[in-house]
Amino acid sequence: MKTKLALILALVLSCIALNADVKVPAIFGDNMVLQLGRPVPVWGTAAPGEQVTVTFAGQTKTATAGADGKWRVNLDPLKVSKEPRALTIAGSNTLRFNNVLVGVVWLCSGQSNMEWTLQKSQDGDKEIANSSHPLIRLFHVKKTWSDTPRDDVVLENAWVSAGPDTTPKFSAVGYFFGRALLKAFKEDVPVGLINSSWGGTRIEPWTSPVGFTGIPALADINARIQSVTPGSESNKTLTAQALADHEAWLAASRAAAASGKPVAPPPEFPKALLPLSADNTSRPQQNPTVIYNAMIAPLVPFSIQGVIWYQGEANRADGSLYYDKLNALAASWRAEFENPALPIHIAQLAPFKYNDTTSLPEVWAAQERFARDDKYSGIAIINDVGNINNIHPTDKLTVGTRLARIALNKTYGFTQVKCDSPAPSEIKFTADAAVITFANAAKLDTRDGGAPNWFEIGNAGGWRKAAATINGNIVTVRADGVTNPAAVRYAWSGIAEPNLRDAESGLQVGAFTHGEIPPPPEIARIGADAAGFQVLYDLSPLSSTGNEVAYSVDNAAKFTGKKIKRVAYYLGLVSEDGDTTWAFVSLDPFSQDAKKLGVPTKNSGARFQQNVANLVVRSNVSGVKTGSFKQGNIEFWDCNYSAANGAKVAGASDSVNDFGDTMNTTVSPGYGCMQIHNTAQKQTIFAYNNWRMGKNADIGIGNQPAGAKRRPDWTFSKSASKLQSARLLVLVKTE
Repeated sequence: MKTKLALILALVLSCIALNADVKVPAIFGDNMVLQLGRPVPVWGTAAPGEQVTVTFAGQTKTATAGADGKWRVNLDPLKVSKEPRALTIAGSNTLRFNNVLVGVVWLCSGQSNMEWTLQKSQDGDKEIANSSHPLIRLFHVKKTWSDTPRDDVVLENAWVSAGPDTTPKFSAVGYFFGRALLKAFKEDVPVGLINSSWGGTRIEPWTSPVGFTGIPALADINARIQSVTPGSESNKTLTAQALADHEAWLAASRAAAASGKPVAPPPEFPKALLPLSADNTSRPQQNPTVIYNAMIAPLVPFSIQGVIWYQGEANRADGSLYYDKLNALAASWRAEFENPALPIHIAQLAPFKYNDTTSLPEVWAAQERFARDDKYSGIAIINDVGNINNIHPTDKLTVGTRLARIALNKTYGFTQVKCDSPAPSEIKFTADAAVITFANAAKLDTRDGGAPNWFEIGNAGGWRKAAATINGNIVTVRADGVTNPAAVRYAWSGIAEPNLRDAESGLQVGAFTHGEIPPPPEIARIGADAAGFQVLYDLSPLSSTGNEVAYSVDNAAKFTGKKIKRVAYYLGLVSEDGDTTWAFVSLDPFSQDAKKLGVPTKNSGARFQQNVANLVVRSNVSGVKTGSFKQGNIEFWDCNYSAANGAKVAGASDSVNDFGDTMNTTVSPGYGCMQIHNTAQKQTIFAYNNWRMGKNADIGIGNQPAGAKRRPDWTFSKSASKLQSARLLVLVKTE
């Protein structure tokens, strides 16, 4: 018996000894690069109380493992070294990492365009064949997520030297960035690249909890994180209430069972206490913090020089809110990597043909604003690298090289390396033009030798395509028929691949918008009936194509939560001959959801075929009955429809498309219908149908004039093709 106990004791002691081995995270290994010029943390685990000694480059540092087994030392700032040296970590056992260099280390992160591999990129085979660079070292993190911070990453590949056998599946943007740095450093400074990226992911999963604190626009995300953070006030309150509820249920259940009565079901576990991954179980990696926990936290606090970030496609719908999320990411990683000045250089998204054309410009503006406001960071404009039909432009060389230019200039002080794209420094309006002076360029030209394209200019008549001329670093923008311009914009479309650039560096001008389109003069002349309204949406129908319309102004967020007491619509049309017709109609709101008051696209969720009350109609179109009317109806939907009077609207035709048609929800998004009718007059006040066709949409005021195929609601008319311009305003009046 004693022998058996002795064997068991020996086995237990041997397991303890094994668990006492000194260990470090996978970021430490053979062939790694350590960051020069900054303290270099080295950390890991050992037996509680065990002394650990770290030796490298003539330095020896010691630490004692705490009660939790964790230890850490900071090596003093290191000098650059191409000499392969060993780093040793000794305790009860000794770890030795060989071929360690000292240089610069960059984290390459984001979604699929950062993940995009060298082998799938333009001239990939050629680039791979020439990728032998012993001073570039690559480290690749495997894609995974976690609800709680992990101590180590799952490895795709540990540290390796760049070469034809190691570069094919590495980030192409990361590789080209590192190669450009190495060349600029004249092969004297090793470059370490950590690829931690995941296609299709949002920015929130990459951000640690600390990033969401103190940003009012992200308070809802922060509140959710705090609810599952042990020790936080909200978590303690929620936990205490959940326990109290279950204790009360237990007491009541025991009493019921003792008296032979049925036991009620237990109270539902609070959703706020469920892990963050429970908020999106189909794609758990999209929840806040979960990728940070698995793919960044295990790297912290490894000393790095900075970050290159190529992400945003998955956050395209965020618009200006993406600015706040970039700030959250920056605050997060600066705190976690213990570097308040950590640069985060971002690649602006490339043009792509989404269902709408305005969401990308809004994100572009958010990205540029972040780079402008953050003194440590920069942005690479890449609107010339792609193919609007390919969300993954294969020209990653340009992207990586432009990011390297930013790092060389802003991070390393190579001021002779030009990195900032030309941007407007002054915009003046004359009687018929916008005169734009650009900073960061002494002389502008175009990459195709043609006139600058993708400029628009606008006044009260809306936006018009404009012509532009260059004089040094000044561009003058004009459009026929536009006087007293109040706004100008450039490349303000998700499919814009513009040509304006700096003549010296070739750096492209990024999208921008300046000024505001004033309300049409007709609205001011209407007087009291139009007073007090604010712009909810502004749309140029002829330039908007796709199932989702391209608003030039989208103030939906501004009116969220406000009580809407009136809604109004203004449609102004300019014919080929220059004649302007217009209609204004206000009515009681048929929805308090601002998104459902605009064009009823698929994403808006608006489908209405119903009566509306208290219409006020004003128009300069002959035959449109103006005045006040107690009732009308609307037909707002994204789907197909037929002429049958399915809603049994009094007086409507059962065979002609008018104010009483039938929705066909089996085709969605489909033809699309946005119509307001004065049913008592059997009249269409205005119609905007088939908006995805842009210049060939169906748009009109009043009933369509009689003809061989007359349809009062303008269905199938393609009437937009006969217009110079059109403007649709959605206005609201709030309490």
